Amino acid sequence: MTLRTAPAHRVLVVHNAYQHRGGEDSVVAEEVALLESHGHLVETYARQNDDIGSLSSIAVAGQTLWSLRTRRDIAERLRSFRPHVIHAHNTFPLISPSLYWAADQAGVPVVQTLHNFRLMCLSALFMRGGQVCEDCLGNVPWRGVTRACYRGSHTASTVLAAMLTLHRALGTYRNKIARYIALNEFCRSKFIEGGLPPERVVVKPNFVDFPPPDSSLRAGLLFVGRLSAEKGIATLVAAMTLMPAVRLTVAGDGPEAALLDSIAGVKRLGSVPAETVRGEMSRASVLIVPSIWYENFPRTIVEAFACGTPVIASRIGALAEIVRDGETGLLFEPGNPRDLADKMAWALAHPEEMGEMGRKARAQYEAEFSAEVNYRRLMTIYQEAIDEVRGQRG
Repeated sequence: MTLRTAPAHRVLVVHNAYQHRGGEDSVVAEEVALLESHGHLVETYARQNDDIGSLSSIAVAGQTLWSLRTRRDIAERLRSFRPHVIHAHNTFPLISPSLYWAADQAGVPVVQTLHNFRLMCLSALFMRGGQVCEDCLGNVPWRGVTRACYRGSHTASTVLAAMLTLHRALGTYRNKIARYIALNEFCRSKFIEGGLPPERVVVKPNFVDFPPPDSSLRAGLLFVGRLSAEKGIATLVAAMTLMPAVRLTVAGDGPEAALLDSIAGVKRLGSVPAETVRGEMSRASVLIVPSIWYENFPRTIVEAFACGTPVIASRIGALAEIVRDGETGLLFEPGNPRDLADKMAWALAHPEEMGEMGRKARAQYEAEFSAEVNYRRLMTIYQEAIDEVRGQRG
């Protein structure tokens, strides 16, 4: 990375970490490292979901609606660190929207990255019963309560719905956040449809920082990710049964792992370090992304593109925006194993064409998803937020 000397912002990064570290936590850590590498001063305010076990259900509900601890802690950080901007990631459940009010009172702009659809959907996935569901989009999420969409719990769903409804009524989401970051245009359109102000929702994708790939020979198919229903594991398994002679390497684990046990040609690696995943991507002919839900922005696609690996993905949501059909990969009908099998067969039968797609994928990475491109876009967003809040305060 090219180091940036001045001017340097002071950035307070806020994140409610998950019990099981995932892609979102990695994005936060890498974005902090990116800012620091360019000379910015960064402090992190974090809460851990592991703390929930020590709290009563009433205490958790109270903190979800309005955390007095967050209001107090953030006010102290604002006095001691004096950030130019707050960059918030996940605030649910322990940080709560009281963060935004504390920042507004101090005149510090908030930039909020929208890593999932939690503001519009209790499950955060826009998915129910294995199908896309948008029933709560733009509406009070009462259906999500009756269906126990958050963790299968009516009580927990009620608390989350109450938090969303309360802060919509208070104008928190409309008035207290200077800029929202959506990860692609598809997600931006959904957030606007759900009620966020269009002028405050901007697009900045995730990034990775990979050097150019080597020219080693490639072979086989690769899946990387959580082995769960929304990732389309059943579709992938059904497609593999139609192609018994095909090799598939699977990196990841999850509740649907057993579905792969009886499939010939599948090599399961389990959960492996990032370096191992990167090596597998550099050797694979193609990455398979068979998701059946609205993926916000799967890092695996960016990582594959950075490795010069084309992608076969479901034609759904943002996937159809990120993967350019016939140029950086192939698209298939979501949930259709026959179509997926046909695309996999074509890819394996046309290595030269897939190699060219891989080269174009690397070019797309360099133009859109590299660290330096991401950094410049982030600085623009920060400055827009800072200028807007300064203008409001005269």
